[in-house]
Amino acid sequence: MSDDVALTIPGVLWRAAAEFPDAEAVVDGASRLTYARLRSRVREAAKAFIALGVEPGDRIGIWAPNSLRWIVTALGALSAGAVVVPANTRYKGEEARWLLGRSRVRVLFVADGFLGNGYLGMLGVTADGRAPGLPGLTTVVTYDAEERPGATRWEEFVSAGEAVSDEEADARAEAVRPNDVADVLFTSGTTGRSKGAMCTHRQNVRTYLAWSDRTGLHHGDRYLIVNPLFHSFGYKAGVFACLLRAATMVLQPVFAAGETMRLVEAERITVLPGAPTIYVSMLDAPERERFDLSSLRLAVTGAAVVPVALVARMRAELFPEVVTAYGLTESCGTVTACSLADDDVTVATTSGRPIEGVEVMVTDGAGDPVPEGEDGEILVRGHNVMVGYLDDEEATAETIRDGWLVTGDRGRLDERGNLVITGRSKDMYVVGGFNVYPAEVEQVLAAHEGVAEAAVTGVPDARMGETGRAYVVARPGAVLVPGELVAYCRDRLAGFKMPREVVLVGELPRNAAGKIDKAALAGLTT
Repeated sequence: MSDDVALTIPGVLWRAAAEFPDAEAVVDGASRLTYARLRSRVREAAKAFIALGVEPGDRIGIWAPNSLRWIVTALGALSAGAVVVPANTRYKGEEARWLLGRSRVRVLFVADGFLGNGYLGMLGVTADGRAPGLPGLTTVVTYDAEERPGATRWEEFVSAGEAVSDEEADARAEAVRPNDVADVLFTSGTTGRSKGAMCTHRQNVRTYLAWSDRTGLHHGDRYLIVNPLFHSFGYKAGVFACLLRAATMVLQPVFAAGETMRLVEAERITVLPGAPTIYVSMLDAPERERFDLSSLRLAVTGAAVVPVALVARMRAELFPEVVTAYGLTESCGTVTACSLADDDVTVATTSGRPIEGVEVMVTDGAGDPVPEGEDGEILVRGHNVMVGYLDDEEATAETIRDGWLVTGDRGRLDERGNLVITGRSKDMYVVGGFNVYPAEVEQVLAAHEGVAEAAVTGVPDARMGETGRAYVVARPGAVLVPGELVAYCRDRLAGFKMPREVVLVGELPRNAAGKIDKAALAGLTT
């Protein structure tokens, strides 16, 4: 295999199948594929794309939950030289239409009816497979067993590829270049229109080689992918990382603590990355003692706030190894990561050091580097920085300046080069002229023995301009009193940082990637 092919996703799959043909690659319910069989299924999909007339550079949309067919579709499209465009499974029709139209998606794959969503109906797909506002869409393929008006069944899509030879499909895969765009993932911001970040094969391969080296993912691991595949945490830190290590992917379409623990026991899961809420839910699940979770080895998580107490509980009760990481869609999903040697405090209070080949700089308002330990805006430079935003030169120029990705996140570097995230620039609020970063307040609240999770926002105040409001979820069995939590913070924070109001809620609103949706917090009541 040439160096160029080795730096493409099809090349990575070929190598895994050649070196570990009999290793289990994917488990999806009753479906089990070895790496040799996965490569065969991906070749079948690539042939089907070629038969459909898909050309290199064409965009392929996938609007469906985690499944074997999702993975085969994506890898088949990449092997045909096409570009993968995942869509958030929680999107409604107009949200998806905007994304698919912006990307000029030619072929769309859906699992109609997932979580009660009629995707085809929401898009208004007609009997001839067209959809209003999507002039570039020529074919809709459904993963469903039933016939759907206007859609081609998966089996029909695959069978059409029988007219294409294996040699033609392999030649198409070998023609994929490392600098070809592999995917367009849209940002998950909760305000304004999201933007499509374009990343190449080379960027994805290098980034997840570095991610796997830092986190300790290795061949023989059994990795439960519950993070959604439309997000880089599931798609890249999941599928790509597993391909690079020839690890086993076990798929779960929607997180539910009981089902997750059942899969851990049944499939002897060793690696379970996810948002902090996944681990909180497992640790506090009343049925946890019924399951044998002793196979678990590694958790990889990340957020502005990961309580030290949570990391300690995870290591004591579930995972011998816990690491945190930081990244964003525009950086192929990863910028920094802790290592297995880091202690609980480092893992909980920092996001680790930049991965191989990546630099991080923290700057002031003028764009100049700030001293070690001082807060500022986080900039990133390296092989992981996206090519740019799809068809948006102005936004690209604003976000990538002199080769540095302006993240919009704030943080500081400690004396060991670890990055400490203090929050999003847009999340910062100003109390009486003083800047307050929610992450710092949330970390204090999360250390309270009765608090499961906390989110803090700024709210208007006639005297101070803004003050802090905390939304708090109690741990099972804990009785929290808002005034007592305010007093708890008063003892641990400067007066201007202290939240003036605490709202007790049953759960925090999240987007489908597991991130807290702070824009939705204002609608919560006790």
